[in-house]
Order: sequence, then C-alpha cells, then structure tokens
Amino acid sequence: MEWLHELFKKSPEMALFLSLAVGYWIGKIKFGKFQLGGVAGSLLVAVLVSQVGVQVDAGVKAVLFALFIYAVGFESGPQFFSSLGRQSVKEIILAAVMAATGLATVVVMARLCELDKGLAAGVAAGGLTQSAIIGTAGDAIAKLGLDAAETARLQANVAIGYAVTYVFGSFGAIIVCVNILPKFMGRTIRDDAIAAETAQQAGVKVLGPEQQEAAPSLVGRIYELVADPKRTIADIENANPATTITIERVKRDGKFVEVSPELVLRQGDIVLAVGRRDAVVASAPLLGKEVYAVDGMELTMQRREIVLTNKEFDRKTVDEIRKATAGGVRHGIFVVQISRMGKVLPMKPDTVVQSGDLVSIFGAEQDVKRVAAIVGDVIVPSAKTDFVYLGAGLVMGLLVGLLSVKIGSIPLTLGAGGGALLSGLLFGWYRAKRQTFGALPPSAVQLLKDLGLAGFVVVVGLSSGLQAVQTIRQLGLTIFGVGVVVTIVPMLLTMLFGRYVLRYGNTAIFAGALSGSRSANPAFGEVLDKAENSIPTVPFAITYALANVFLTLLGPLIVALV
Repeated sequence: MEWLHELFKKSPEMALFLSLAVGYWIGKIKFGKFQLGGVAGSLLVAVLVSQVGVQVDAGVKAVLFALFIYAVGFESGPQFFSSLGRQSVKEIILAAVMAATGLATVVVMARLCELDKGLAAGVAAGGLTQSAIIGTAGDAIAKLGLDAAETARLQANVAIGYAVTYVFGSFGAIIVCVNILPKFMGRTIRDDAIAAETAQQAGVKVLGPEQQEAAPSLVGRIYELVADPKRTIADIENANPATTITIERVKRDGKFVEVSPELVLRQGDIVLAVGRRDAVVASAPLLGKEVYAVDGMELTMQRREIVLTNKEFDRKTVDEIRKATAGGVRHGIFVVQISRMGKVLPMKPDTVVQSGDLVSIFGAEQDVKRVAAIVGDVIVPSAKTDFVYLGAGLVMGLLVGLLSVKIGSIPLTLGAGGGALLSGLLFGWYRAKRQTFGALPPSAVQLLKDLGLAGFVVVVGLSSGLQAVQTIRQLGLTIFGVGVVVTIVPMLLTMLFGRYVLRYGNTAIFAGALSGSRSANPAFGEVLDKAENSIPTVPFAITYALANVFLTLLGPLIVALV
C-alpha cells in the first residue's frame, strides 16, 4: 500500500480520475433492479482509495462544484423565472418540512444515544450534508460560556461527527431520490420527465437525442405532369392558401427551366414540390405522377434559428404577420417552430410573437438568407463556448456567495454554491432573451455538470474517507448509525408529506424538489442523469436555495436543544 501512497502523493489527480473511471464502471452494474449510478459509485471508490492516504487541494473541490452548480442554473434559468409564483409554494413548504424533520430527528437520536452538543451538531452537518452547520454550531458553542477546554472539545466533536457521517449523507440521499422514490411513486423518473417536458412544451412532442420522426411534417416530392395543367407556378402554389407548397425546381425536355411565379407548366414537366406533408399530398392531383431518382432534382434544405428583432413583427399575431408579408418574401420558407424562453409556442393564427422570440425556419439556402435579413439575427450553430460570458457569470456568482447577513448572531450566506446557482439562473435567463452572445452549447453544459459533480464528490471522498473510517474504528459504529438515521428518516418523512399532503404527482419534479430540500447535490446529479432533461432542475433550484438558509439555522438550535 505504501507504493500507492507514494504514487498518489506525486500525482493526486491520478487518484481522482481512477475513482471516476472505476466508480462509473461500478455504477453501471445492476443488482436486480438496484443500480448505484456513476456519482454514488465514484464516491464509494474514492472512500476506498482514500485509505492509502491521498491529499487533494480543497480548491479543486470548490472549482468543480462551482462549475457544476453554475451549469445547472444556466440551463434552467428561463424555466426557473417563469415558474416562480404561487406554484412555488409547494417547494417552500417541502424545504421547511425537511428542515423541521431533520432537526427533530437529530435531537431525538442525540438524546437516545447520549451524544453531546458537538457530536449532535456534527452529525446534523454530515447527515444532512450542510457544511454551514459546522460554522453556526461552533459559534453557538463558543457563546455557551463554558471553559476554554470544554469549548474546544465540543467544537472538535462537531468536526468528528461531520467526518463520520458526511459520506453516507451523500450516498443515502442518492438511494432515497433515485431508488426508493420512483418505487414509492410507481413511475420512473425518466417517464415522468418526458411527460412533464411534453406538457411544458404545450403538447409538442419532445424528441430525444438522435431521434427523428418517421413521417416528417416537411417533405419534398418529385412529380411528372401527366396532363397539361395550363397553370402558372403561382397558381399551383396558391391553390390552397391554408396549405402552401413551393415549386423549387422544374425540368423540361431534359433541361432545367428558371423557376418564376409566371412560369406556365406543361405536360411532361418534372417538378420538385416542397411543403408540409398535408399540403403536398393535397396538391398531388394538380401535379400528376410521383417519380423518383431524377438527376439534378436534388436540393439541400436547411433549418436556421433566428432571434426576432424586427419591431414591425413585435406584438403581432402569426396571422397578422402572414397577411402583411408579401408572397415573394414568404416564398420557399416554412416556419417550423416559435419558442420563447425555451418554451415552444403553439403555431396558431392568434399566437402573438414578441421581440426576442426564437423562430425556426426551413427552406433552401437562398430563401433562408433572404428571410433572415428581414426577421432578425441568425443564430450560427457553434460548438464553441463564450468564455467571457461564462467567466463573468461565475465571478458574479462567487462574489454574491461571499455576502453575509446576520440574524442575531447567526451569519447567513448563500455560499459559493448558492451564489453560483443564482448567477447561473440569471445569466441563463438573460442568454435566452439575447441569444446572439453568451453561447454555452448543450454538450458543454452536460460536461460541466457531469465532470463538476462527479469530480466534486470524488474529492469529498478522497479528503474525508480516511478520517471517517479511522474515527469509526475509534468510536465504534454509534455515530455512523445515528448519521444513517439522520440521513434517511427526514427524507422519508418529507417524501410521505410531499406525496400525501402536497400532492406531488410527477416523480421527476418531486425528485428534484426532494434532493434540493436536503441540499443533496450528488443525489440531484443522479436524478438529472435518470431524467435525461432539465425538468427536475427548477424545483431543485427553489428548494436548494431555501435549504441553504433553513438547514444552516439548525446549528444553534441543535446546540440549544440537545
């Protein structure tokens, strides 16, 4: 083991990546229907690796956690602010119930097991994974008027209780949120996350990565005119205003003819018609026989996202814009989707659009360029991250986290995590309104979340694992057992309260709210992984912010009641 100690002493980052690799491998193993998951697996492996002695700079943990929580906020900013209001009352109550049941559990177990004030406060800090309790409890102990030796002993016990219980505090929350809760609700996190996302998008079907419709709504078909229609292209395109198609190419006697609205089609012409499926099918009798694989009739279409900036369209309905726009402008362009702050708007005639809405258009390249110049700013697809915006957001969040307000003698602060989360929410919301800058691609967000959380958890395991095991050996399993109870019981009681009193019905939303009410970031990371979308993030953000306040207040209360 000495050689491992020397190896990790020279390269502590090796211990971090080893824990990640082995932890995620173990996390994939299924024990019946139970599965640890990558975060819990990494934590477990990190504790094992820590037994050879590993020193990881605390700054690494701080950086990784800041990246994770900022990315979470950035992704969910638009939905978060639109969700605030009366509908957030359930999250507020849930966070309060978690704090109250946590306090009651700690006090009862401390008295049953005869723990002193320091150990009780430490168990609360570790079992509830709220490190701020260490500070508030230590300050409260210092004000008890005890002699210096006793004060130092109790404050040291706070750290001991925290070290012994923190690892399971993280691990147990994952078990409850990811394994117990879905069984209790009778539905999986993924299924309910899809259902909630679909409802949130006004009934629009949400496709997952690499998925596409078998029968797409926009199609292109080639027809050979079997009769002389004696109609112009404009006549055919406007035959049914409600179901417009466009003729993109015409081939006559083996040669291509320039397409114009005035062009009169003839028998034997081969045309490429593009439009919505129902319109193309309805126009088939006018066009003739469908043919395939005609040389030169290929046409590349593209989809572009445009931020609406033209004030002439602001506060106008879809129908008003359609009527006010000349046919030559609209020609060859199909509006696929309109979204606002990440929410898809229904494509109805009375739908009102606003400046800042994201309009998705589909058409040939020249048509897309023409319309984009009129509508607004094109969002150019890019895999690059705007580090100016990312860095500014993190700096602002960390500055907010340094602010502190005292209630009596108790300092309350959002901390680095709460500050980064709040900043991420604000910067993500503003980015959704002004999408021409501040790019943070979905793949980059996912990497920040995955690496940030898993790395943070591994550093916790490497830093605390050895001390926790040594303390258990010295003091026995009593403190550890109390920590298990303090971790599990409040979560189960809050889960029952949330289901039967607050009437949570969606597993994904409930899991996000429950993990946030315990400020259980590792559990939330696993919930996100199971959901495969951002649905659990909004309830988590609300309860997490409240938990940072409610749970921090438990320190002096425990010192007073034990």
